Order: sequence, then C-alpha cells, then structure tokens
Amino acid sequence: MKKIIVIVAIIMTSISCGNAQKKEFSKDALKGKLTDTESKEVTFKEILKKHKGKTVVIEFWASWCSDCVKAMPKVKEMQANNPNVVYIFISLDKAFDKWKAGIEKHELAGEHYWVNDEKGMKGTFGKSVDLDWIPRYMIINKKGQIELYRAIETDFEKINATLKTLE
Repeated sequence: MKKIIVIVAIIMTSISCGNAQKKEFSKDALKGKLTDTESKEVTFKEILKKHKGKTVVIEFWASWCSDCVKAMPKVKEMQANNPNVVYIFISLDKAFDKWKAGIEKHELAGEHYWVNDEKGMKGTFGKSVDLDWIPRYMIINKKGQIELYRAIETDFEKINATLKTLE
C-alpha cells in the first residue's frame, strides 16, 4: 500500500509541475524572430523590451482559427476594460497576406507580429513558448515578468482577474 501511495504522489507532483506557470521566457523564445506588418524582422526580446514598464497581453492566434475568431468579442471587451494595457497579437497564419487580411477583417487593435515559420506551433518559436493551442494568452507585468503563462479562450475570468491585480 505504501508503494502505491508513493507512486501516486510522484505522478501528481510531476503533473502539477508540468502545468506550472513559467515566470520568464527561455533564451530560445527571446531570440525568436517575428515579422511585423511592414515585413521587418524583430526578435521577441525586442518586442518585450519596447514595452517594459507596461502591462502586456500577448495573444497567439490565426485568422483561420475558429476558436480565435469566437474569442474576439471577449478580447475586445478586455481591451475596452483595460485601455492602459498593451495588446500584442502574434499570428500563426501560413501566409503574410492572409495574416494582414485577418487583422483588417477582424479589426484587431494592437501591435501585430507574424511567426514566419511554416511549422507554426511546432516550429522553433512555437516550441520555445510551449504553444499547444490557439488562441493562447500570456500576461507580462510592468517589471517584464510573466504573470500568466498559459491561458486559452475558456480562461477569460482568470485573464481578467490577473489584469485587475496589475492595475
């Protein structure tokens, strides 16, 4: 019986550690190259550095993603309720023109970047930020630390509660 309890404890510990929220980005993530709307390459680190001292919400999305589109009204509501927050949208669209058309179609206000990697979530940058689902949201505090590492479209209560603590 003691062996079973120990095994269960080990399994539960490894599961809970695997789902832990990260507090900082890996070096690979920071070196990740993204493309802006003017076709200029920029590193993820440069994007984060540009907004140090501000609360930042990052959304990973794609114009073809039905869950992303369904979540947009909640994103727009979040933006209206938190106007002093910087909103960064990082797209996993397969093509630059589809991405730009998606920004216009959905009238997304914020900064926009594109993951120019045909492997998308399974590409170098996607792996470096543990992308396994979109839409995916992250919140960075004014000190540049990760407050919320992994949230999805069903987590808006958690996202909004986290933003409230950072006002």
